[in-house]
Amino acid sequence: MFVKFEGFDLVEGGICAPKGFRAAGVHCGIRKNKEKKDLALIVADEPCAAAAIYTQNKVKGAPITVTKRHLKNGTAQAVICNSGNANTCNADGEYKALRMAELCGKALSIPAEDVIVASTGVIGQPLPIEPIEAAIPELAGSLSAEGSSDAAEAIMTTDTYKKEIALRFTLGGKECTVAGIAKGSGMIHPNMATMLCFLTTDAAVEPYLLQKALKKVADDTFNMVSVDGDTSTNDMVSILASGKAGNPKIVAEENDFELFCNALYALMMNLSREIARDGEGATKLLECVVSGAKTVKDAKIVAKSVITSSLFKAAMFGEDANWGRILCAVGYSEADLAINKVGVQLASVKGCIDVCENGAGLAFSEEEAKEVLSADEIKIVIRLGDGEGKAVAWGCDLTHDYVKINGDYRT
Repeated sequence: MFVKFEGFDLVEGGICAPKGFRAAGVHCGIRKNKEKKDLALIVADEPCAAAAIYTQNKVKGAPITVTKRHLKNGTAQAVICNSGNANTCNADGEYKALRMAELCGKALSIPAEDVIVASTGVIGQPLPIEPIEAAIPELAGSLSAEGSSDAAEAIMTTDTYKKEIALRFTLGGKECTVAGIAKGSGMIHPNMATMLCFLTTDAAVEPYLLQKALKKVADDTFNMVSVDGDTSTNDMVSILASGKAGNPKIVAEENDFELFCNALYALMMNLSREIARDGEGATKLLECVVSGAKTVKDAKIVAKSVITSSLFKAAMFGEDANWGRILCAVGYSEADLAINKVGVQLASVKGCIDVCENGAGLAFSEEEAKEVLSADEIKIVIRLGDGEGKAVAWGCDLTHDYVKINGDYRT
C-alpha cells in the first residue's frame, strides 16, 4: 500500500516519468528462464548530474568499482544493469563491467565513462559477456518513454513483483518529478545503500548536493530495511538529475533543497516498504516505530535490532504475540536506554494491543493478539520514555519459504 505525503502526487511512467528519460529491458540469456528479462537500460537525453551510494561490504562487485570511477566527475547519462549474475569475486570482473559500459556507450554514442554499471544475482560465477554484447543493439533500439516497467522487470532476481514509483511535486515554481525502480528480496541488510535502486528526476540540482540528499534520505529509508541480516556485495543506489523541469538549480542547502529531500524521502520510503514487504518467502510487512529515545541514533539502533531479530520475525510468521522477543532485542541492542521505561504495542488494521509497560508484561487476550497479528502488515510500536529521538525500520516475517528459496538459490 502506497503511503501518501501531502504535496507529492503519485503519477504513471516509473523512471521515465521525469522529463528527459527513456528505458528498456530485454532477455539476453544470462538467466536460463527465457520468460524473464535480465538486461536493463536507463538513458537520459543529455548528460545529467549524478550521484550514488554503495554497499560497505568489504567484498564488492566489480560494477561498483567501475561506477565509482565513472561518477567522480558527478556526471552520467545512462545506467546498464544485468540480473542473474552479480559479477563479483571474478578475476575478469572489472574487465567485464568496463566492457558493459563500453558496449552501452558505443550503442548510444556517448562516452563509456558516462555509464553507470550494475549487476545482481549469483556471486562467484564468471559473467558471460557474449549475451550482453549480442543484446545491446536490441536493448538500445527498444528504448522508450514507456520502458520503465520492462527495466524494472529486468533487474529482478527473487522478487515476486516489480517495484517502481514516480511522484510529482512543485519546486521553485516548476512542476518536477522524481522516480525510481528497485529490486531486493533477500540479502537485504544495508550498511550505506541497499539492494539495487535507480532513481531519476528532472529537477536541477548541483551534483554535490544531489549526493548529499541521496545519502541523507537513504539513512532514514533504505538503511532502515532488513530482510535477513545479510549485506549484499552489490548494493547500489544511483540517481540521475536531468534538470529539464526548469526549476532554479539547487545550489545551497536552503528551502528548495529540503523540499527536494522530502520528495526523495516520500519516494525512497515507499520503495523501502515494498522491498521489505517482498522479502524472500515473506507473508507480512513489519514496521517498527520507536519513540522516546535519548537520540535519533539510539532510536535507529533499537528499531533495527528488533526488525532483524530472527526469533521475533519467526514469531510474527506464527502470529504469536511473543513480546519477550521484542524486549530481548531492545535489550541486546547497543542503544543507551532504561529497560524499565520501555512500553510495547502491537497494531494492525485489525486492532491494537498493549503487551508491555515499564519493561513488564501486561495481561492481554491471546485470541485478540492473534487477530491483530493475522493482518499482512504489522506495526510494532516501542516507547522508550527517555527523550525525543524517533525512528522507523521495516522488515518482514521469517518463513519456511525463506529457507527453501536460499537452500537452492545457486542451483
